Amino acid sequence: MASNNSRGSARGKQLAAVLGTGQTYYVAKRHDVTMAGMIREAIDRAMADAHVGWDDIDAIVIGKAPDLFEGSMMPELAMSDALGANGKPLLRVHTAGSVGASTGNVATSLVQSGVHKRVLAVSWEKQSESNAMWALSTPVPFTMPVGAGAGGFFAPHVRSYIRRSGAPDHIGALVAVKDRRNGGMNPYAHLKQADITVESVMESQMLWDPIRFDETCPSSDGACAIVIGNEDAAKEVLSEGRKVAWIHATAMRTEPLSYAGRNVANPQAGRDASAALWKAAGITDPLTEIDEAEIYVPFSWFEPMWLENLGFVAEGEGWKFTEAGETALGGRMPVNASGGVLSSNPIGASGMIRYAESAMQVMERAGDHQVDGARKAFGHAYGGGSQYFAMWVVGSDRPTN
Repeated sequence: MASNNSRGSARGKQLAAVLGTGQTYYVAKRHDVTMAGMIREAIDRAMADAHVGWDDIDAIVIGKAPDLFEGSMMPELAMSDALGANGKPLLRVHTAGSVGASTGNVATSLVQSGVHKRVLAVSWEKQSESNAMWALSTPVPFTMPVGAGAGGFFAPHVRSYIRRSGAPDHIGALVAVKDRRNGGMNPYAHLKQADITVESVMESQMLWDPIRFDETCPSSDGACAIVIGNEDAAKEVLSEGRKVAWIHATAMRTEPLSYAGRNVANPQAGRDASAALWKAAGITDPLTEIDEAEIYVPFSWFEPMWLENLGFVAEGEGWKFTEAGETALGGRMPVNASGGVLSSNPIGASGMIRYAESAMQVMERAGDHQVDGARKAFGHAYGGGSQYFAMWVVGSDRPTN
């Protein structure tokens, strides 16, 4: 067992690494456990994966989607014991749907700053105890109500992308087939559809034109946790002959929900965050330098949109890259080898799952959906009306920049 050291040195920015990850199985309704019990499943698995005990954890950072999504206000206050936070710093992060990734970024900053040696980050959602569609449709001051939930809000963004790029109708179906089949290789995934086809997706019910039933994410219950440590903590893991995921860079950016001339198909905040990330990570060509990308794709059409927004391909080229099979396992840059948000969507945890899965790739712990030779991976999430963005780059090699 590693010895406890609650504070790092004051020598400036330190290196940070993912020491372990933990996830629950994602399903529509976890009636068998309370919210606290579900969260503890992910925490216990992450700590076991990192080979640490409670004495080794110096602080806990939690993130979840808006409280109305679960019908429980500030549940973390009643769950400090289950979270292992009694007598320790407990910090909550909230950036709408991107919160899982933002939580990972905040936990990373606490390690990189030298404040703590090891930090536990956990995010979750128990949607079955409330109604996310209702929560998304409540009136917001000074903003026209949507009244149609996430799908109704984002469908016009997709139509804008199709109109601008000239993408054919079947691109969304291609992404759905790829991600759902990838989910079939992930033991934690909610949806496993090995027999899904482009034809079956195209024949599924149209929900919000052009988004069909099989092109949208499920509503899931579940939790995800990661343990992040400084260089000394990482060395202890490495000395046991196990790998860590070095955190090469993180980035977050935001923009208003609505303003004149806003580009909803290619948001400025996403462009700014990714540009800052690539620069901080020393990456000049993300398409050739990233081996696997976990991108937040709740509706299948967002894969080509975000490929462009994040700088992997030029504007208008995302759908072509997808159509050529380059984002599939065995392609030039696999996207969502885990099955992604299209296969599992506990909203508050979905961004952290992208972080955990990217870390698992470079630690070679991804099992049947492992990408061969993955040494550098990307994790990403967005939230609100495509206005909050959080992302990171992790690698198997210790960063040198």
